[in-house]
Amino acid sequence: MKFIGVLASAALVAAVASVPASAHHSFPATYLVDQQVKIEGTVVQFLFRNPHSFVHVMAPDKNGVMQRWAVEWGAGGALGDAGVKNDTLKPGDKVIVGGNPGRNPADHRIRMQSIERPGDGWKWAGTFG
Repeated sequence: MKFIGVLASAALVAAVASVPASAHHSFPATYLVDQQVKIEGTVVQFLFRNPHSFVHVMAPDKNGVMQRWAVEWGAGGALGDAGVKNDTLKPGDKVIVGGNPGRNPADHRIRMQSIERPGDGWKWAGTFG
């Protein structure tokens, strides 16, 4: 009887291990996907990575107070396919970012939907998931 229990446990482990894991998170849990916000500021850091890249931008909040915004973008691989590289954005670049605001305003987060660097006309717009 003990052998059957071990065999059943092994079968269960094998079945669970064969199901692909899903690492995708729910954007509506973090962002207000039915709202739009736009900031204008200066890039302080660009993290080109997987599963999501981030652009950190110093820009004023709605009260005019300078804040460091964490702008969540697509995966490095997907961005690379769209022509974005790890050196596309550099600290000091002036940018305009549009996207979905974070649910907690104190976090100063945005889910990227567009970015523009007016100095040279470079632009990106789209969605990721």
